[in-house]
Amino acid sequence: MLHLRVIAPFQRTEQVVEVFDRTPGVTNVVLLPKAARKPEGDVVLADVAREAANTVIDRLKALGLERDGSITAEDIELSISRGAAEAEERAPGEGDDAVVWDQFEQRVALDSRITWAFLAFLAIATQIAAIGVLIPSQILIVGAMVLGPEFGAVAAVSFGLLRRRWRLVGGAARTLALGFAAAIAVTLACALVSRGLGWISPDSLRHHDEVRFIVTPDRWSFIVALLAGAAGVLSITAGKSSALVGVFISVTTVPAAGYMALALALWRWDEVGGSALQLLVNIAGMVVAGTLTLFLQRALWSRYSGGRGKGAKGIPEA
Repeated sequence: MLHLRVIAPFQRTEQVVEVFDRTPGVTNVVLLPKAARKPEGDVVLADVAREAANTVIDRLKALGLERDGSITAEDIELSISRGAAEAEERAPGEGDDAVVWDQFEQRVALDSRITWAFLAFLAIATQIAAIGVLIPSQILIVGAMVLGPEFGAVAAVSFGLLRRRWRLVGGAARTLALGFAAAIAVTLACALVSRGLGWISPDSLRHHDEVRFIVTPDRWSFIVALLAGAAGVLSITAGKSSALVGVFISVTTVPAAGYMALALALWRWDEVGGSALQLLVNIAGMVVAGTLTLFLQRALWSRYSGGRGKGAKGIPEA
């Protein structure tokens, strides 16, 4: 369930209440007259099943509330209410299958911004991956894959392509490019210092069969990236954080960036190309699969909700 808080101009309050009353999957409607001060208006509260959230939010936006009022949604972790259980029964589909598009867009937009935290996590993850290549240690490489924060930007590119939000696509792509460039540069600088101290040499990257997969992209690399991209998008839309961790472990983006930095520092130019190609293959595969997954979710949910929704249950549409 989602908890909606709506601030409505006084003259549109009845329309907001009517939207809640006439949409299946809505319960616990509360009206607080003249409770809002900035913006000024009435406050209307309601609990909405995730399956009905897009319908409710779209109808509220059609009333101009995103411009003249406010629409806020938050997840409800616990709801002990017969009315809430009945609302979920009336709404078509299952909550885990429903994508609240405005919520998804806001999340991926926030996750794809260039921040110091994003750059720090990606740089640390890339350095851990580079150390994992040198030792070599697959445990460190897996740890670096989990730490990398890049999937949010990948999901933003997929969503932007689906909805033709070119500014979002451009911003997320820029975040990926600048983020990996900064992470590789920091790791390269550390590798050059280590080489100057005599800790590593060009021979350090020889006889490392355990990590050769990083610089040898093939069709399986792309297939894994496709599967990971689909799983990653599903994990975000369904709120399954544990599944998203599994996605991070599946793709070889951060290890490829770490290997590239080491290869640059040690002048292993053939392996620079292999790791760069691995990085591009994984990102491209995730973008393609993520976009297709979102497209299918939107198409299937629209057909499902249209066939089994309000009309099928005898509830009039607003």
